[in-house]
Order: sequence, then structure tokens, then C-alpha cells
Amino acid sequence: MQNSPQDYCSMERANTSLARTKSEQLAETLEAAFKSPMNSDGVSEGGSGGTLSGKSSKRLTTAASPGRTTSGGNKNIHIRKSRSAQMKFELDDVNSGAALSRASSASLGFSFSFTGFNMPPDEIADSMTFSDDDIPEDLEAGMRKQKFQTEPSLPIYLKFRDLTYKVIIKGLTSTEEKDILNGISGSVDPGEVLALMGPSGSGKTTLLNLLGGRLNQPTVGGSITYNDGPYSKFLKSRIGFVTQDDILFPHLTVKETLTYAALLRLPQTLTKQQKQKRAMDVIHELGLERCQDTVIGGSFVRGVSGGERKRVCIGNEIIINPSILFLDEPTSGLDSTTALKTVQLLQDMAEGGKTVVTTIHQPSSRLFHKFDKLILLGKGSLLYFGKSSEAMLYFSSIGCNPLIAMNPAEFLLDLANGNINDVSVPSELEDKVQIGNSDAGKRNGKPSPAVVHEYLVEAYETRVAVKEKKKLMVPIPLDEEVKAKVSSLKRQWGASWWQQYTILFCRGIKERRHDYFSWLRITQVLSTAIILGLLWWNSDPNSLKGLQDQAGLLFFIAVFWGFFPVFTAIFTFPQERAMLSKERAADMYRLSAYFLARTTSDLPLDLVLPVLFLLVVYFMAGLRMSAAPFFLTMLTVFLSIIAAQGLGLAIGATLMDLKRATTLASVTVMTFMLAGGYFVKRVPVFVSWIRYMSFNYHTYNLLLKVQYKHMTPVLNGMRIDSGLTEVSALVAMVFGYRLLAYISLRRMKLCAQ
Repeated sequence: MQNSPQDYCSMERANTSLARTKSEQLAETLEAAFKSPMNSDGVSEGGSGGTLSGKSSKRLTTAASPGRTTSGGNKNIHIRKSRSAQMKFELDDVNSGAALSRASSASLGFSFSFTGFNMPPDEIADSMTFSDDDIPEDLEAGMRKQKFQTEPSLPIYLKFRDLTYKVIIKGLTSTEEKDILNGISGSVDPGEVLALMGPSGSGKTTLLNLLGGRLNQPTVGGSITYNDGPYSKFLKSRIGFVTQDDILFPHLTVKETLTYAALLRLPQTLTKQQKQKRAMDVIHELGLERCQDTVIGGSFVRGVSGGERKRVCIGNEIIINPSILFLDEPTSGLDSTTALKTVQLLQDMAEGGKTVVTTIHQPSSRLFHKFDKLILLGKGSLLYFGKSSEAMLYFSSIGCNPLIAMNPAEFLLDLANGNINDVSVPSELEDKVQIGNSDAGKRNGKPSPAVVHEYLVEAYETRVAVKEKKKLMVPIPLDEEVKAKVSSLKRQWGASWWQQYTILFCRGIKERRHDYFSWLRITQVLSTAIILGLLWWNSDPNSLKGLQDQAGLLFFIAVFWGFFPVFTAIFTFPQERAMLSKERAADMYRLSAYFLARTTSDLPLDLVLPVLFLLVVYFMAGLRMSAAPFFLTMLTVFLSIIAAQGLGLAIGATLMDLKRATTLASVTVMTFMLAGGYFVKRVPVFVSWIRYMSFNYHTYNLLLKVQYKHMTPVLNGMRIDSGLTEVSALVAMVFGYRLLAYISLRRMKLCAQ
């Protein structure tokens, strides 16, 4: 026997009445608990049924967190958000009736979450389920440990008005401008979570980059203010920005990644031990204890899971206790449970007085209802801005209602795409299409996506935009001193220059030691050395033929240890460009400290394999058996490697494109090799100057002088002397090429200065 619709309505009313009755019983129990005397540990002594957790009692009181002013008139005293005031209690003597109340409340929440309708705040509070996860405190101690993300921070009110952004597309014969954003306005206060929603290509990431100060181009229009002031260098240390791509070093562990971030970003007033403790606090807060000693991993390295990588990226930013946090699709690629935990973390941070702005892609209904404010974008235009709880009411007011039960987020994204297959068509839109009398305006009997988009933009402009822009003109409730602090032009570094250098040096060695000491590279070097040793086995330099053979071996050594480091160093800056941009945008370190640490941390690693190579070749080939020539040969090869590295760094930093850099390096190294003085003895005058720029030429000459200085004053037309000229030329290349690389990095402007 099937129930009629009237029966279902009666059942729903009964469930609602039962839930309300149980909620009233809980409220009476709560009132009795408050009236009972409290001991020193904050636990009620009036009875077993009145025990309250610290978190529950705290949510019933107002908190002095930035975000809203109290009725008493104090501008800097703020009240915790209404969501945090929802009652979540855990009673020791939970009876079967309370369990039934929770079950019925959960069913009500489920039925409302997919229809697009919103429950009144008091009913939401009554229908909230109870969970042991809501009570992280130690009940025996009676104290609740404060979460690090709820620590007080500088309140930042973000406002943006009439934001526009264009991209210039250069063609072969013409230049075209494409609008990415068209007049976007909105605001978000401390204690709120603003979600940016829209289909792919609607401009969500571009808007987020603009708000986070990551885009600074002349094609940007409109105004963005932070506490009624412009973007400043001071804000870099107060802003956390989580990119959509997980930009992390693959060979560092989770603990090492967060520890290095803490050492570089936290204020200098904290000691090293305090910074390391903060890193561990983040690990525990994000639930990363089990994988803290696991490497991050990447394309070719197995590491942590996708959800753990995303949490590490978030931990890198929240470790500084930011005042404002930007996140680009933090839930992409995560399962529903992990995504819910991630958004809950953002909500907890907002409740601590922080400003949170995030883009979101296809959220579930549970995620959607956790956002305070919502911006809906469509083709770069603003379709809605306001409270997320009022979004469905707004679209209902303009005639757009879901015809079937669906996730509110899916409904809004369908509208942003112009898809109204399961949406009621507004009468105004129908009249507009009929008056236009155009078949192009319809598709399958309904208005086309372009017509729907135009209607939604026009509806928002006429009904809401003017009122919202007036709100943006209201001054924020902060003292002038706080406003002036945000506008400061002084940067705040988390470590001194020397500390930045040492931290980056250690991080560089830990990250790249796996690549340098891989079995593939060791096999490559040792196999080449063994083949050379066998080919030149016990060669005799006393005969003319043996002397020419050894000269060929020395030339190959000069070419091999000139070619090998160049193509290794080319990948340095292009591969780390994303990481460098991300960390420099957050002012983690100075560019000079990074460059010097990056170039010097390679030296200990680069000089190990040449030692193994020479130990095999030198003695197998029967070169000059004496300590001085052996160590001078090794020093010559070291100098050649460092000079060749400088050329690779300069090419990579100048082009920042691996294909072009590899092509240019191949041509350059080939030219240097041909002009090295071995293949052609009489080089034409108009190209003879190239040899003096070739590190192969100077390295070859030095090796000849080291090996045969005792035998002859002249060899192959070259005078055997002390080699001071060649050493000076190589030293000049070592510093000259690196200076060119550093200037190229500065010129590239990888981040906003």
C-alpha cells in the first residue's frame, strides 16, 4: 500500500514536531546546567546530565573576534558568526529519545539540502546532529586547547568594485582584446567565507588572482581595497594563497616541507624551536601525522595521496596565521568526505576572525551551505553576489526555479551555463524572446544560452547591483591606526639574509641529492669512464703517436665535462619557475638569497661524479703519475664544470622555455667545441674570437699544460706556460654567466615586487 502525498506531509510534520520537542528538552537541560555552580575546571557540579563541553559553551557566547561590532559601540569588538552559535551539545546520558531526535533531524536536513529551499536559522540549529568530533578538548582537564588557526590576527576587510580584465591576443596580422572580467563588485569581511562559483572559463581564477595581488597589469580596471587602502608590500606577509596546482618539492617529506616553510615565513621574533613546533602543530591540525615522514612525490616519485598533498599546500599557507586566505579550487580531486573536512577547516579559520576567499567547482549541497557569501560568474559577468543562503530566493524572485529536486550548486551552475532544461523559464524572458521574434534566440523550444545569460546579467544589474555598490561605500569599522598598518610599504621578512641562504642551501641539497646520485647518472658516468680507460689503456706520451692520442683524450674530457653540466643546469630555473613565483609572491625570501643558495647547493653534488670519473680514467689511461698533476687536473675539470653550469643557468634564466633553451644550448656548445682548438688549427680571423669565449678551449689548454709542462715548451703551436690566462678566463666565465642569469631573473619579474 502506497502512502498518499497527504500522508507524507503528515509524517514530515510529525517528525518536525518531534525534533522540536527534543530540542526544547535539550534547551531546558542546558539552562539547568548553566544555573548549576561550576568548579574550577569549568565542569558543572549540579548533576550528571548537565555536563557541557568547553566548545559547546563557547559557541553560545559572543567572541571578541574581528568581523562585526557589538551593540555597545566598540568598533574593534566583534561577534562570532551566527553559524558558530549553532548549538552542538553532547550529553553523557544520551537516551533513545535523543537518538531518535538526531535521526529525525538528519532526515530533515537531507530533505531540504537538495531542494534549493532554505530552513530558518532556528530550525537549522535544532536539526544539527551531534558528533564526537565536535569536542576535541580534554574533559578530565576541563580545558580546551586553542587551535592555531583561531589565533587572533589583523582583521582585513576586502572590497572590490567594477573589476575588469582584458587579455591582448596578438595574431599574425591583427591584435584582439578579449574580456575576461566585466565589472565585478563585492566584498568579504573577517569571519566570512566567500565562494567564487561559475563554469569553466568564467573567470574565477582570474578574479582570485586579482584579489590576491597576483595580477598587476595595465589591462586591469576597477578598484580593490584592503581596509579601505590599496595593495601594499606589507600584505604579502598577511596573505595566504593556495594555488590550484600542488606546487611542492617531490623529494621532501611532509614534515620537511612544512618545517622549511615555517623557518622562512614565520616572524624573526620566534626562535627556531618555536617555528618547528608551529610546523608540528599544523601537521596535527591537518591530520598529517601518519604521513609526516613520507615524501611528497610527483610524476615519477611515489608519495602521499592527493588529499594529503592538498592539505600540505593549505598548511604551507595557514602556518603563518594569515589575515586573509585565498584558495583556488581546494576540493578538486578530493572525495566528498575529504572535501567536507577541508571546507570545515576554512570555516573554522573564518570563525577565528580571518577572511577566506575560495573558488569552488561543483560543490555538494553540504559544502554549499557552509559558505557565507557567494559570487556567481558567467562568461566573466556577475550573475549574483550576496549571502549564499539567499541565492535560491533571489533566482526564485526573477522567475528561475528548479523543476526537480537538485543540489543548489548544480542549479546555479546550470543557470550560469545558460542551461534551463530543468528550470522554469521566467515570463519576462519568454516575452522578451517572443517580442524579438527570432528563431536564433531559441533552442529546443527554450531560450538559447546567450539569451539566458543576457537576461541574468540584466536582472542582477537592475535589481541588486546598485544596492550592493552602495554598501561598498560604507567605511569599515576599524581604527585609522589599523588601516595605516595595512598600507605600510615596508616588507616583513621571516628570516635574515644569511638565514634565508642557509635554509635554502640545506633544502636544495635534500631535494636534489636523489637526482644527482641516481643509479642512472652514476652508471652513465662510470660506464663512460671505463670505456675511455679501455680505449686509452696505458697510453705512452713519450712517442708522437701516444702524445696525440693522449691529447685527444684530454680534449674529450674537456668536452664531456663542458657538455654534461650545461644541459643539467638548463632545467634549473624553467622547472622551478612556478615554485619561485609562488614563494617570492609570498615574500618567503630575497631573490639574491635564493639565487646564491641555488647555485652553490649544486656544487657539492656536481663535484662527486667528476672525482669518480677521473679516478677511473686517469690511472687506466696512464696519465702523468704524480700527485700535483692529478690534483691540478681535477681542479681544472672542476673549474670547467662551474663555468659550464653558469652558461646553462644563463640560457635557462634568459629564455625560461626548455625547448628554446635546449636548442640554443646545443648550438652554443657545438660552436664552442669546434672552436676549441683540436679539430681546426688555423681558424679564420673573422671567427677566431669565438675560441676565447669557449670554456672548452681554455680547459683543453690547461689540461695540456698540466700534463706536458715538463716535456716540451711548445705543443701544437701553443706555448706551455703557467696557464694564468686560461684560469682567469674561466673564473670570469664563472661569475659573468651567473651575473647574466641573475639579471635575467630580475628582468623576468616572476612575481609582483
